[in-house]
Formats: sequence, C-alpha cells, structure tokens
Amino acid sequence: MNKFNMSRQPLIFKLLAGLIVLLMVLVLVVVFFPWDVLRQPVNRYVSDKTGRKFEITRRLDVHLGFRGATIVLDGVEFANPSWARDPYLVRTDRADFDVRLWPLIGGKVVIPRLSLVSPSLGLQMEADGRRTWALGKDTADEGSVPTVGLLQIDGGSIDFLASHLGVDLHADVDFDSARGDMPLSYKIKGTYQKQPLSATGAMGNVMQLTAAGQPPFPLSINAVAGQTRLKASGSVASLQTLDGLTAQFDLRGQNLGDLYRLLGIALPQSSPYALAGDLRKQGTLWTVAALKGRLGLSDIGGEMKFDQGPKPAYLSGDLRSRVMDMDDLGPLIGLAPTARSASAIEGVAPPSTVQAKRPGGKVLPAATLDFDRLRAMNADVKYTADRIKNVREIPLDKGSVQVKLKDGVLTLDPLDLGVGGGKLAGAIRIDGSKNPADIRASLDIRGMQLARLVPKLETTGNSVGRIDGRINLSGSGNSVANWLGGASGDVAVLSGRGQFGNLLPVFATLVGGDIIKFLVRGDRNVELRCAAIAFDVNKGVASGRTLVLDTTNAVFVGTGKVNLATEGLDFVITPQPKAKSILSIRTPLVVGGTLGSPSGGVEAGPLVGRGLAALALGAINPLLALAATIETGPGEDANCKDVLADANRPTAGAAANGAARAKGARQP
Repeated sequence: MNKFNMSRQPLIFKLLAGLIVLLMVLVLVVVFFPWDVLRQPVNRYVSDKTGRKFEITRRLDVHLGFRGATIVLDGVEFANPSWARDPYLVRTDRADFDVRLWPLIGGKVVIPRLSLVSPSLGLQMEADGRRTWALGKDTADEGSVPTVGLLQIDGGSIDFLASHLGVDLHADVDFDSARGDMPLSYKIKGTYQKQPLSATGAMGNVMQLTAAGQPPFPLSINAVAGQTRLKASGSVASLQTLDGLTAQFDLRGQNLGDLYRLLGIALPQSSPYALAGDLRKQGTLWTVAALKGRLGLSDIGGEMKFDQGPKPAYLSGDLRSRVMDMDDLGPLIGLAPTARSASAIEGVAPPSTVQAKRPGGKVLPAATLDFDRLRAMNADVKYTADRIKNVREIPLDKGSVQVKLKDGVLTLDPLDLGVGGGKLAGAIRIDGSKNPADIRASLDIRGMQLARLVPKLETTGNSVGRIDGRINLSGSGNSVANWLGGASGDVAVLSGRGQFGNLLPVFATLVGGDIIKFLVRGDRNVELRCAAIAFDVNKGVASGRTLVLDTTNAVFVGTGKVNLATEGLDFVITPQPKAKSILSIRTPLVVGGTLGSPSGGVEAGPLVGRGLAALALGAINPLLALAATIETGPGEDANCKDVLADANRPTAGAAANGAARAKGARQP
C-alpha cells in the first residue's frame, strides 16, 4: 500500500504543478490581454441588447478579480430611448466601475462602484414605469435596472425629468479636493410640483446611491421651492432612499399647507412659519426631534414622526406652544393671516392678507375642505397651548386638542379650550370619506364669565355669575359656511344669578330716568336673576326657543331667528321694566341685518304712539306731556327655574335632527 502511494506522489505533484502553470498562464493572459480589441464587439453587443447606440469612443480596459471585475472606459456615449427628451443617457470622458460577475450569470447588473469624469447624464422616468437607465429593450422592466452602490462624479451635469411627479431639474456638479470633507458641490435649477426650485450644496466625494455597507457620507443643502426655504446639513447612508439620514434643518415658508405638494404631508393651513430641529430617517420612518420655531406670532415645539410604510402614511406627534397668538388661528378655518402674523417671520415674504369678500357681506368662512388631503394619510397629533394672547372678541385663555385622522375621517377629540374664565370642551368630527362631508360638533360650555366675554362689562370691575351651555350641531358640507347653512341641532347658553354695572340694561331699555340717575349718581350694580338663550336649529335656521334676560331693572324677552345660510338676523326684543320711571320711551327693539353687518332700531308703532300722545297732552298743558313717558312697570320677575328648564330642553325635532347625531362626534 505504501509502495502504491509512493508511486502516485510524483503524478500528483505533476498535476498540481500543471494546474498552477495553467492558472499562471490564464492570469498572464488576463493581465496582458489586449482588451481594447473587444471594444467594437462590445459596442455592437450592448447596442443590440439595449436597442440603442452604445459606443466606447477611445479605449477599453478590464481588470479581473476574484469576485468581480473593474472596467475602465475612455470616452463613452450611450443613447437614450427614442421616447426620452435628452438624446443621451450618458456622455463622459471616462467611466471607471466595478461589476459583480456572479449576478451577471443571472442577467442582473450589480455595480458596487461607479466613477464618472465630466459626464452629462440624461435621466428620465415616466408614469408607466419606463426609465432611461434601464438596460433592456423593455425600459419598464425592473429587472433590467442596474444596482449602483457608490457613485463618484468629477464635474459634469445631470438632467432629471419626471413629469408625472412634477419634477424637471438640471444640476451642475463640480469637484474640488480643497473643500475638505465635502469636495463635491452642486447647483440645481428647475421646477418641482409646478414651483420654481433652486438649490446649492455640497457632499462627500463618494455618494451611496444604495446601501453598500459604507459609512454615511456628509451633505448639505440650501434649497428654495416657491415660497418654501430649506437649509440642512448632516449625513446620509443611501442617497436613493435617504436611509440613515441624520441632519439639522431650518425650514420656513408662507404656509405649512404648501408642504403637501412638496413632501406629501397633509399639514393644516397656517401663518408664515420658521421651524428647526433634528431630522432622522431609518427605513420608512422619518423622525423630527427637538422641534422648535414659530407659526406666525406663536411659538411651537415638540416631536413628530412620519411613517411612509403604512398605506396611507401615518403622522404622529406631540406639539406645544407656550404662547399662541389668536391671529394665527385664522388660516385653520380658511381666513387669510392678519398683517401682524403675515410679516412675523424673517426671511419669508408676507403672503397676501386680503381676504376675498363673500357676496352679500357674508362672514362665515367659505374655504372648502381638501378631500385629497383628508384621505392622503392617517394621523394622531396632540397640540397644547399653555396661554393664548391677543384674543380680542373671543377671550381664549389656553387650549388643547387631540387631532386624529383615519381613512378620511378627521376628529378633534378631546377639544378643550379655556374661554372667558371657563371652558369649551367636546369633540368635532368631519367624515371626509363622503362628499359633501358629514360634520358633527358636540361641545359643552362650562363656567364662562360674562364679564370676560363682554369687555365693556369687564371694565366696570363687576362680576357676573357663570355661564353654561352646549352646542350640538350636525349636517353635511364642504366648508364652515355651507355646513352651518344646512345644519340641524340645538344651541343653548344659560346663566344663573350674578351682577353687573347698570350701563348695559339702562341703554338697552331706553329708560330715560335711569340714564339721569346713572349720570348723576354714577355706576350702581344691577342683579342678574337669570338668563337663557336657546335655539332650535333646523336645516340652517336657528329659531329662538328661549330668549330671556331677567335683571332687577327689567325682563327682556326676545323672539326671532338667525338664517345661517343667508346670515340674516330677525329679532324683536321686548323690554319690560319692573319699576316706574319717567322719561321712558320704552318700545320693542328690532335687530336685523346680517352677522357681518347687524342693524338695530325700535318698532315705530309704539314709539310714534307715545310721541303723538306727548304732543297732544303738551298742547293742553306742557307738564302733562310727561305723563305719556311714565313707565308704569308692568314687568314681573321671570320664573327662572322654568326659563332655564325650557332653554335646556330642545324640541323633539331639533333633538332628532341634530343633538342625537352630534353625539356621534365622539364615535371612532
């Protein structure tokens, strides 16, 4: 046996030696093979396989390795498909790239590294999936698109057209090693989403188009798209997907709503803004941390997350304002920002603050819902304002709201606003899966102070008892105006005992004697026994169910309605003084006009009657003329218990049409 093995050893050595020699010969052949003789066959082969002209204009060289090959092309021209705008996909002085050999066997082109010198690239993609960089005759075939890892460009230009995405950009690229970590600078001009776009920036000399196991490369950008400006600097691992992005950003513009067209994030309409924070992306998840900035005159901060993985995408966050300015709320309901708010952000041109006037002087916001935005994503965002200032007509103190958007249904629940020392709390639900949208509001009023709601009363230094109430409305519409114009439900505001200065009831009742007492003796408190204002709302017409104000001076009883579709007012208020007073010209008060331009007056009949009586008696004896102005005080105390009960009890029709349905505002 040993003799046999010994006899075989020389043969084995000879075979091994022969194999080594063969490998060496192959290596020498590969190393010294005149690859350039294959240039024309390669040109014909690639042109035939792709259906478009490919030419290596000067020289071809190949360096083989264990896992792949490095290919050097001096001078390359590769035409685009006939449907493309630019005639060439690439024209470059030199292309140097690595290619994996084993994937080539399966027809897949994997290029871990691609280096281009002074290239002109014409990239274009179409809505049907065609793209100029696909290497097969069928340019919509995903399998014919090469995978490129690292890209290095030494000067040159890139054109990119994707009309269906609203993208038409031209970039000039320059390489200068003296720039340190970011030697590659770029300038971009063109249009994005039908807005002019320009950008400048810099990045590392090697870009990762796809994840290639390399460390992230640095980049910076200063971009302007329409009225939106972005400055950012950081690093990114994959330029194609922006995976591994870590950057600090400064974003500012005229309206957060503009970001829907630019980024696909359906944010609310806003005043001009300036936001900064830390931006990260991993996989499909974008995260904004340490967010801070301003929306008009209001500060804002917090954290946000946007996940593009689910369909639709999902936005979540927790935002807070230390001080929120009322002027910044207008755009949320379709009003233009005020001049103060529009010019509050440095570096952002103020938008037009001219609010288009509605026909007939109507004032209810008529901006329509954007159903595409309601259906574009889901969301769950909480917002809190610690203090609200510049409140003017509506004395808001603070507020918070949880905004949820799911499958086109927007809910504000819970909605909690501090108003006039009390609160307005409840829920609003807008079902944008229907058109027109089904809109429901269920809100409770608790502990508001009349002295805070009516500034003239607050200046007297007198307090009034708490005001409570509710708003239950539901209907269909595409704006605040046409929703209220057809809404049904119930509105009630109630108040118990309190007090206030006598200026308001004196002028309201037109009791001349009390005016004299007010002027001579100064302000004196008047007790409020109770007040109730309640409406049954049916298809946009709010009819007064209970309109009563009972004070120590007089009882005011009102009748009438508000037509929310036309915004017309039609009320008659009858004062019934409780004490005798001379120089009274008491007569029912008429309130008409519109919400935007109310008008007031007195009923002519009773007033003319008193005037004629005074003239007739004055002809006999001037002193007797006073008799016609003496108020005998027929008014009696209202039964406050019954008044409040009636006001708090909507009619059956109103309850069926509105209140019961409005409770659905809290339904998921």
